[in-house]
Amino acid sequence: MSLKDKLGEKIDAWRPRTTKLLKEHGAVKVSDVTIAQAIGGARGVRCLVTDISYLDPNEGIRFRGMTIPETLEALPKVPGSDMPYVEGHIWLLLTGDVPTESEVKELVKDLQKRAKVPGYVWDVLRAMEGDSHPMAMFSTAIVAMERESVYRQAYDKGLGKMDHWQPTLEDALNMWARLPYIGAFIYRLKYKGDKQIDPDPKLDLGGNFAHMMGIEPPYDDVARLYFILHSDHESGNVSAHTGHLIGSALSDPYYAISGMVNGLAGPLHGLANQEVLRWIQGVMEQMGGKIPSEEEMKQFVWDTLNSGQVVPGFGHAVLRKTDPRYTEQRNFCLKHLPDDDIFKYVDLLYKVVPPILEEQGKAKNPWPNVDAQSGVIQWYYGLREYDFYTVLFAIGRALGVLSNIVWDRALGYPIERPKSVTTAMLEDVAAGK
Repeated sequence: MSLKDKLGEKIDAWRPRTTKLLKEHGAVKVSDVTIAQAIGGARGVRCLVTDISYLDPNEGIRFRGMTIPETLEALPKVPGSDMPYVEGHIWLLLTGDVPTESEVKELVKDLQKRAKVPGYVWDVLRAMEGDSHPMAMFSTAIVAMERESVYRQAYDKGLGKMDHWQPTLEDALNMWARLPYIGAFIYRLKYKGDKQIDPDPKLDLGGNFAHMMGIEPPYDDVARLYFILHSDHESGNVSAHTGHLIGSALSDPYYAISGMVNGLAGPLHGLANQEVLRWIQGVMEQMGGKIPSEEEMKQFVWDTLNSGQVVPGFGHAVLRKTDPRYTEQRNFCLKHLPDDDIFKYVDLLYKVVPPILEEQGKAKNPWPNVDAQSGVIQWYYGLREYDFYTVLFAIGRALGVLSNIVWDRALGYPIERPKSVTTAMLEDVAAGK
């Protein structure tokens, strides 16, 4: 069975659940909103729906109900590699089922056929100034490619409400096939003198990305792991929510994903991994490049905290344990780069920071998050251009955001339109009026 046929079965079975909830239980309250939430970015307000992933405070992100270790264990592995096919993860995100080997291979072939990027996209990128940010280039390339939208063409011809998901899926599949190619092209254009490496039609998505980047194995497994780990994080984070919001206007997925990239480019969202790496390298410089003892690192951390600064990469708004995305990348480092100096610093921080933050008592979650580890691996394999790291994040995040948009269209979700209040109204509420 093809991915589209399998997804069609799932959608037909799911629609009555949403219809029943709206018809029979639409007035039931899910959440009360406080003034702090209204002013504070709607944090924690339960008002979005997604079945693609859920952030469990104790288990970390769950993809279709499966923890990250369960996901990596269950998905079919690329032959000769430790990591699963990214294509298998796409199948899981869309359908909720772990694909068979044959289903994965069929999807791999489908995406390989879709991977050719229109030549005008390269022309647009080459016309941009050399100091353009990679995320601006990535967003521009995606929105320039909007003319390829199958959804827009189908909408213009007329679509029944329940049929919107099918051309949306076509756009999603085309983008999943092309975004890694565009990302690698931007990297080679901006940092390698435009010496491009043609894609290898025999390779899977993660392997082909590493090939086009010009980085030898096991970086192919780095790419597979990185894209899977960053693929989704519920619907409320800036990048996922932006994609959902734009898509709710029935803007085609190219507009939505370009907007997603723009949200991810913010320093409070997608730039965190490079900030952590830069901070660790600053610590190394302060210590003269030597590997400190645990006691020396403890003293440094205390000095940092007592000076009013924070230790980046530790803490999470929801998680109450070590981020499993951190753990999986740490396991990769222990296997492939245990003697790397930067990783030794990361490992030391992992050992000393949580107990210190617990003793200090200010952090609800003293454990490391995904950003405490991810930049280290990229640096080790020669990808040392900080500005590009968020492009990698964006390629991965598009997996989940596009899956959500397909399901939004399948279930006929309406345009998103929350209601605002004025500050005076909040003051009246606070005064009991």
